[in-house]
Amino acid sequence: MRWTVLAVSFVVLAVTAVLSVAVGAQTIPVDEVWRQLWSPDGGETAAVVHDLRVPRTLLGICVGTALGLAGALMQALTRNPLADPGLLGVNSGASLAVVCSILFFDVTDVKIWVVFALVGAALATVTVYVLGTTGRGAANPARLVLAGAAVSAFLIAVIDGVLTLDSGVFEQWRFWDVGALAGRDADVVRQIAPFVAVGAVLALGLGRGLNAVALGEQTGQSLGANLGRIRLVGVVAIMLLCGAATAAAGPIGFIGLMAPHTVRAFAGPDNRWVLAYSAVMAPALLLAADVIGRVVVHPNELESGIVTAFVGAPMFIYLLRRRKITL
Repeated sequence: MRWTVLAVSFVVLAVTAVLSVAVGAQTIPVDEVWRQLWSPDGGETAAVVHDLRVPRTLLGICVGTALGLAGALMQALTRNPLADPGLLGVNSGASLAVVCSILFFDVTDVKIWVVFALVGAALATVTVYVLGTTGRGAANPARLVLAGAAVSAFLIAVIDGVLTLDSGVFEQWRFWDVGALAGRDADVVRQIAPFVAVGAVLALGLGRGLNAVALGEQTGQSLGANLGRIRLVGVVAIMLLCGAATAAAGPIGFIGLMAPHTVRAFAGPDNRWVLAYSAVMAPALLLAADVIGRVVVHPNELESGIVTAFVGAPMFIYLLRRRKITL
């Protein structure tokens, strides 16, 4: 049954990917999309498909997969069903790095923002992990969450201060901060793909260990699980996944929070299956949100980060009211 549902999930992802390439300001018939993919004629339609739609769709798949896996990891590691991928300060670190790149180096190229954002996400995550695992008392999920909240609050305060003092930086940064798949080319996809691939391998390899974490500290250790190693690898995976996704598309909310809850309806509490389903369903949700953003205010567009908030919030409230959410 689970394999059947996983196969159906891949079909759903394929359908949303086709819609992502076909639908937009210029709607292209599916048969024409297929022809231009394999036999481009060099015309305007071929340019739209290859230069705009395909990179945007591939970026949506990479970012969605990363956010889905990061969300499932974060919720399992902290045993908190409301945990978000940005809880370890990843989003704030990436945002501050982008702000600094604009303020000090006058960077306006998205591809260079990606590099700065990845470095900022990595530094913020390392800081949170060090604060949450050192000092008195044993390391535990609560300390990581508190350290992440403290670091995020500090970084957000710095960002707000900089943006208040320099309106020019704000004008450039706000286009990245809204969260979008548009305006990114194939080079951005190539930049983040290795980070997403490594993070995905680490995340999917933690499924059995996360099941032990879900049983609690003492029970997990009695089963032979090395909880410290599991947390460390999990944090590294979250840093790679969420850092790459945020660097490329900006801080897109709700996908990493919503996808794991959606898949638990048919995956159950087994984190191996939750991770696998999240890696497929999260990009489908993000691509669907991106397509909705293109048609709801046609011929203009709503950025995907805005659509995920509008659509995701009511759906999540419905789930909270109708289901008992467990890990």
